[in-house]
Amino acid sequence: MDASAAARDSCGMTHATHPTLLFHVDPARNMARFYLLAVEPTLFGGSSLMRCWGRMGTKGQMKIDLFDTAVEAREASRKLRHGKLKRGYRRNEENS
Repeated sequence: MDASAAARDSCGMTHATHPTLLFHVDPARNMARFYLLAVEPTLFGGSSLMRCWGRMGTKGQMKIDLFDTAVEAREASRKLRHGKLKRGYRRNEENS
């Protein structure tokens, strides 16, 4: 199982519509982190933004934010993704 599959499995992601998996790896600082963002529909017609993060190889933590529309959830995801990219996260391990 690769690192991205492990990150998805550890956080219980099933059928995300817009998943983004980011990594921040810095061996000099003993840092190996993942951050997963996924926009998913809710049962009541809204959308949710699931965030899962932690050290690679661990279960990590999860938070779900609820939104009235998918547009709002995608915008929140975009802002979080932008912030993580500014802090050194990348889309895959090889480019870290």
